[in-house]
Amino acid sequence: MEDSKKEEVASTSGEVKDVEGEPKKLKYPRAIPFIISNEFCERFNYYGMRTILVLYLTRKLDYDDDTATVLYHSFTTLVYFMCVIGAIISDSWLGKFRTILYLSLVYVGGSTLIALGAIPTWDVDARIMTIFGLLLIAIGSGGIKPCVAAFGGEQFKMPEQAKYLAVFFSMFYFAVNSGSFVSTMLTPILREDVKCFGDDDCFSLAFGVPGMLMITSIIIFLLGKPLYKIVAPAGNMFMKVSKCIWTAIRTRSKEKSVNPREHWLDYSEKRWGQQLVDETRILLNVLRLYIPLPVFWALFDQQGSRWTFQATRMDGDLGFWTIKPDQMQVINPLLILVFIPLYEVAFYPLLSMIGIRRPLQKLTLGGIFAGVSFVISAIIEMQLEDTYAVLPKAGESQLRIFNGMNCDYNVETSLADHATFVLKAKEMFEEKYVRVSGQQSFTYNFSSNSNDPACNAEISGQFAMEEHKQISYFVNNRDGSAPNLMRYEDETDKSSKGYPLFRVLGNTAQNTTIVFKDLDSGDPFNRHTNGTFVYDIVDSYPSRYEILVDGKPTKEYTLRLGGVYAIIVGEEGNDYWTEAIVVTEPNSVNMLWLVPQYVVMTLGEVMFSITGLEFSFTQAPESMKSVLQGCWQLTVAIGNLIVVIVAEAKFFDAQKWEFIMFAVLMFVDMGIFAVLAYYYKAIPLKNYDEDDANTTLPIEDKKNGDGLDNPTFSKSE
Repeated sequence: MEDSKKEEVASTSGEVKDVEGEPKKLKYPRAIPFIISNEFCERFNYYGMRTILVLYLTRKLDYDDDTATVLYHSFTTLVYFMCVIGAIISDSWLGKFRTILYLSLVYVGGSTLIALGAIPTWDVDARIMTIFGLLLIAIGSGGIKPCVAAFGGEQFKMPEQAKYLAVFFSMFYFAVNSGSFVSTMLTPILREDVKCFGDDDCFSLAFGVPGMLMITSIIIFLLGKPLYKIVAPAGNMFMKVSKCIWTAIRTRSKEKSVNPREHWLDYSEKRWGQQLVDETRILLNVLRLYIPLPVFWALFDQQGSRWTFQATRMDGDLGFWTIKPDQMQVINPLLILVFIPLYEVAFYPLLSMIGIRRPLQKLTLGGIFAGVSFVISAIIEMQLEDTYAVLPKAGESQLRIFNGMNCDYNVETSLADHATFVLKAKEMFEEKYVRVSGQQSFTYNFSSNSNDPACNAEISGQFAMEEHKQISYFVNNRDGSAPNLMRYEDETDKSSKGYPLFRVLGNTAQNTTIVFKDLDSGDPFNRHTNGTFVYDIVDSYPSRYEILVDGKPTKEYTLRLGGVYAIIVGEEGNDYWTEAIVVTEPNSVNMLWLVPQYVVMTLGEVMFSITGLEFSFTQAPESMKSVLQGCWQLTVAIGNLIVVIVAEAKFFDAQKWEFIMFAVLMFVDMGIFAVLAYYYKAIPLKNYDEDDANTTLPIEDKKNGDGLDNPTFSKSE
C-alpha cells in the first residue's frame, strides 16, 4: 500500500523525519571500517618499529646504551612535537584527509630507509639511513596523529549519532592497542628467530614487515575515499590563542599604567573579543595543571629504552619458551585492554570507598603508581648487580691466569694476599682487586710436581699490571715448546646486546681448525683457524654448542645469555680437549620479575592518562579542545626530553640510582600537582550573544570555525 511507504520530509527545525513523525535512524557511517583498519596498520608499524629500535641501535649500529636511549627519546620527543605542527597544517591548509595521506607517504619513506639500512650486505651508511628514516617517521607519525581520530569523528552527524560516535572511539582505542600488542609480540620474533643475510637475526625483516603494514594502511585509507565526508580546513585555534596571548602581552606593556585591567588577558579584548579572551583564560587555568605532567611521561616511555636494556641483562628462559627482551613491552598494551573495563567495574568503586573519587585525585594516584613502578625497577636492578661483571676502578687492576696445560702448578708471587696458591689444570685463577698505581709489576714463579715432562720446567717472570685494566695470562706450550705465559688485555663486561661472549685460548698446533656447531640449528656458528694463541672475543647466539677441533668432536657446552666464557683448547697425544671457563656469570634473574613494574606502570597509565584527558576536556571550552590536545602531546614530548637530558648528562654510574632519582622526582612532582589541584578552581564560561561575539572578532576570523574536537587516548596514538 502506498500509505505504508515512508517518505522523508524536512521538519521546520531542519530535523529529518519520516511521514509518521519519527526521527530517521541514520546508518552507521560505512567509512569507519577503513579508518579503523588504517589506524591498526599504522600503530602496528609505529610500535613494531619502536619495540626493537634500541636493540638495533646497540646491536647493529654499535651505539652504547646511553646514546641509544638519547636517540630513542629524541625520536619520541620529535613525534609528539610534530603533533602540534600536524594539527596546524590540517586545520589551516590541507585539511585532515590530505594531511593524513601526504604525511603517510613521508612515513612510508622513513620506514623504508630504516629497513633497507638494516640489510648488512648493502654498502650503505646504516647510521645515516636510520637517523634520516627516524626523522621522516617522526614527521609522518606525529603529523597524522592529531588528525585520524578527528577525521573519523567527522564522519558522524551530531547529535543524532552521538551513540555511534562513542562506539567509534571505543573501536578506535581497541585498534590502537591491538596494533601495539600484535606488533610488540611479533617483531621481536622476526628479529631474533629468523636468520637472513648471513646473520643470526633479521632486523631488516623486523623493520620491513611493519613498513609493509604502513603501505597497507595507505591503500586501505584510499579505498575508503568515496565514502568519506571531507571537511574543508576551518582555521586553527592554536594560531588564534597564540595571537590573543601575544596581543595581551604587548598591549599590557604599553597600557598597564594608564589602563589597568582585571586580568592581563583583558588587554586583547579589543582586538579578539571577550569570548576568545575568556576561553583563553579558562584554557590557561587548566594548563597550569599540566606543568608537572611531563615527568610522568619521562617515566612511562622508558619502557622502550631503560626497561628494555634491563631485560637484556636478565634470563628469559621459561623452559618451554624463551622471552625476548623487547617482548616484555607487550605487557603494557595487553594490560591496557584488560584494565580499562576492570577500572570501571571494580577498581574505581573500591577507590571511591576510601575517598578517592575526584578526577584530580585519581590522576595524582596514577602518577604515584608510576613512581612506585620505578622503585620496583630499582630493586630489580639491585638484584641484577650481583650478576654484573666487576670492572677495575681507580687504583685497581684485575689479574686472571688461565691454565692451558694438563697439570697443576704451584705459584709463588709478590701479590698481596696471594704469596702462594695452586693453579689447577684447565682452570682459572682470578683476583679482581689488585692495588695498582699507574703501571706496576709483580714477580711470579710457576712449578709443577707432575710426571708430565711438558710441565716440569719452571716459569718465572713478572706480571705487568696497569691501572683500570683487566690483564690476563695464558699458560701454554704451543707447538711443543717450553711452557710460557701469554699476556693480553681482557674484556669481561657483559655484551650490551645481551648475547653470550666467548674467547678461544688455543694451546694447539698452528694449523688447527676449531668449529662451534649449534646443536639446536645444526649450523656452525663460528670458525677459528690458526693465527694466534688468544682469539678475539666474539658474541654468539645463546644455544648448545659442540666444539669440533680439526673435525673431531670434543665437548658440548651451553652458552647462556649474558655469560662471558673462556674456551681453552688443548691437545693430548692425537686427541684434543676443550674446557669452558665462566669468566662472568650468565644472566640468572628471570625476566618475569619485570612483570610487577609493568603492571604497576599500566595501572598508573590508565588512571593518569585517560582520567587526565577526560578532566581536561570537560573543563576546557568547546573551541579549545583541539588546542588542549596539542598541549597534552607536548607534555609527552617534554617528558621524553627530560630523559634525553638525564641520559646525556650521565649523572650516575649505576642504573639503580637513575631509577631511584626518577622515582623520587615523580613523588615530588605529584606533591606539586596535588597542591595545584587543591587550589584549582574552575572558571565558568559565560553565555555570549552570537551577534556581539561576531562583531568583536577581526574580519578575517569571522569565517573560521573551530572544527571538530581531536580526541586522544593515552598511548592510543
